Amino acid sequence: MHSLKVSVVFWSDDGVRWLRTRLPRIGLAELAGFGYRGRRHYPFLAGSKLSVVQVNVCAVSLSDITQDALLAAIREHDDLGREGFLDRYGFGQARTYLLVHEGREYDSKAIAGVAHGYLPGRNALPASEFSGGLETVVKLLQDRGFEVRPQRSPVWLEAELVLACDVVARNDWRLVRSHDPRAVELSRLLQSLPLHPLESRGPTFRNPNSVQRKTSDIATQHPAYTGKPTRGGKLDREILQAFLDHPAEMHAQAEAIRGGITTGTLSELPLAADLDEEEAISEGRALLLLHLRRERNPRLRAKKLETVLAARGSLECEVCGFDFERTYGDRGARYAEVHHVVPLHVTGATTTRLQDLAVLCANCHRMIHRGRQWLTPPELRDLVEQRKVSPC
Repeated sequence: MHSLKVSVVFWSDDGVRWLRTRLPRIGLAELAGFGYRGRRHYPFLAGSKLSVVQVNVCAVSLSDITQDALLAAIREHDDLGREGFLDRYGFGQARTYLLVHEGREYDSKAIAGVAHGYLPGRNALPASEFSGGLETVVKLLQDRGFEVRPQRSPVWLEAELVLACDVVARNDWRLVRSHDPRAVELSRLLQSLPLHPLESRGPTFRNPNSVQRKTSDIATQHPAYTGKPTRGGKLDREILQAFLDHPAEMHAQAEAIRGGITTGTLSELPLAADLDEEEAISEGRALLLLHLRRERNPRLRAKKLETVLAARGSLECEVCGFDFERTYGDRGARYAEVHHVVPLHVTGATTTRLQDLAVLCANCHRMIHRGRQWLTPPELRDLVEQRKVSPC
C-alpha cells in the first residue's frame, strides 16, 4: 500500500493531458524499474506527445503505520480537539470516510497522516502526499482493526427509485413522512437490495428519514406540484416520467422488484457476473438482474436447447438465423443463448415454461436487452429485415 508523489516537467499542453491519464495506471513496481526515487527520463513515455519528461517520484508507505501509532494520533486528537488537530497538521475535515473508535468519530485521513509521525524516525504526512480513499487509508484502518464508516449514502439507483416512486404515486404524488409505516417498510426493502456494497453504506443508509427526503424529491418534481422543487437528480425525473407515461407497467415493475426481495431472489449478488449483470448491478436495474438469472437456469436452458435441436435439427437464432455450429464447427455445436420472451414484471415470480424461452445468438440477445425498453424477438426480427431492405 503506497502513495506516490509525482512532479512533472513537461513541454506540451497535450502531454499534460496525456500524462494525467497515463500515470495513475502505472504501478509502483514499474516506476521502481525506471528509477523510482530518482530523476529520470522515463522510457514508458516513449512515443507520447511529450518532447521531454522528467518525473520525481517518492514513495510513502502507509503500510508501515501500526495500530499503536494510530491510537497515539487519536489521543492527540482528543487532547487538541478536532479543530485544533486539523489546523496543526493542515488537514481538512473528512468528506467521505470517518474512523470510529470507542463511539467517537475521527477524520480518517488526518489520523493516518499524523500516525505516520509516531513511527520511529518518521514525520507526519501532509495531506497532499497521500490518498485518503477506500484502497489506501480505509484499507489500512480496517486492517488495523478499526471501524470505518462512510459519511454519505450512495446515490439512488434505478431499482430503488422505482420502489420510491411507486410509493409516492400510491400516496397521490405526495411525499411519505419518515414515521409513516410505508416509509419504514420501503427502508427495509431498500436495505435488502444487493446493489450497494456493505462497506459503502453508512449508519443512516436508506433509513426512513432518507426515504422521506427522496420521496420529497420525486413529489416536488411532479408537474402538478406548485411549490419550489427540492434538489432531485436527472434519474429521479426520468423514473417519474416513466410512471406518468406507463403507470401500469411501472407499478408492475415495482411489484416484481418487491417480489424478488421478499422471496430472497435478490438477497445476494451473483458469484460470477458477466457484462450484462455488471451493468444491471451498477445501474440498479434489479429487473434485468432477475431476468438474466432466470434465463441462465442451466437445467432449463439445456432442456430448451435439446427440445429445439430435436424438433428443428439445428439451433439457429430465431431473429437472424445465425447458427454457431454452422459457423464454428464442433466448437459451436449444441450452443446458443436463451431469452425469456415475457418480461418479469408481467409474469411475476412464476415457473418458466419452455415455450416462454427463445433461442438467440449472442448479438441478438444483447440487442433485445439494450436500453430501458426491451424488444421482443419478432420486433428485433422486423428491425433486421428492414435493414436488409434499406441498409442506409
